[in-house]
Amino acid sequence: MADQDCNAASEEAYLFDKIRSVSDPVSGQSLIESKRLMAAELKESNARFVIRANGLTAEQRTLLEKQISDLLQAEPSVAKTYFTFVLSKPKPKIIAVASGKGGVGKSTLSAALALLLKQKGRRVGLVDADIYGPSQALLMGAKQQSVAAVGDQLRPVVTADGIAMLSMGQIADPNQAIAWRGPKIAGAFNQLMAADWSECDVLIVDLPPGTGDIQLSMVREHKPDGVLIISTPQDMALIDAKRAVDLFRKTETPIIGLIENMAGYQCPHCGEISDPFGAGGAELAAADMGIDFWGYIPLGLNIRLAADSGHLGDCLKDSAEGAAAAFSKIAERLGVWVDQQG
Repeated sequence: MADQDCNAASEEAYLFDKIRSVSDPVSGQSLIESKRLMAAELKESNARFVIRANGLTAEQRTLLEKQISDLLQAEPSVAKTYFTFVLSKPKPKIIAVASGKGGVGKSTLSAALALLLKQKGRRVGLVDADIYGPSQALLMGAKQQSVAAVGDQLRPVVTADGIAMLSMGQIADPNQAIAWRGPKIAGAFNQLMAADWSECDVLIVDLPPGTGDIQLSMVREHKPDGVLIISTPQDMALIDAKRAVDLFRKTETPIIGLIENMAGYQCPHCGEISDPFGAGGAELAAADMGIDFWGYIPLGLNIRLAADSGHLGDCLKDSAEGAAAAFSKIAERLGVWVDQQG
């Protein structure tokens, strides 16, 4: 039995290697890198391939069949080639938003990205992983929406903006402290992550400050596709942002980039720009750490007022200038990044 398993594995590896040069028409990556190729089998000179059909046109399916068949035509061990295309229910791309430090705008960024990606036509979910200090229910105007469950699995609440979301702010009394120890906190987070997110293409996870139990559960059990780090420009915030980067590097979690928040304030009376938190610190830190810098977000009174009232989505629709324009640019870049992951 062990010999049969070994032979099957080697035959699959042989087929994978032979078609490694074939590109996924959607992502541009190889079929293996994009996980488009789900399985391959060589049995009695018949090569069989199972290919994920999601996003492929009929012409692209035909082209893949031809490219693979042509590559194997000269192989003496392959007489015939067969293809099965299956539609799978894909797992959403998990994007974590982290800071290392509290109060730097991480939750506002998470909410803004979810709203803007939704406005661009994506199916978006949002997890408020800050169990001790949940804020997404307020930001998303969903404080009054109660959470239901089917069996042991939570059902996300759909906000007025069409975002599927879960937050302890929808479950716990907002005036009651959540005084839980680490294992219970991690259990609550895992329950939020294990909810039914099957209708989402992208899942934004608003991580709490620090590098503790929830961050470890995130990278070990849920394996995000990437993490965005946000910081204000001053050294006090950047120290903790660097610690967050170190954690994600040690756990081999892809770091998408670093964003500088609260980058300048324009006086509404005279128009002068001031930098109460400094300027350029995050960009310099990104260069020093060898990660991509994803831009500046200025302070904006309109963003703060909209966030406090649960109408952030309306504010972000007017994205011609200021903080709304900065959020929009980052969301557009994130959408491109997600598409490149296949």
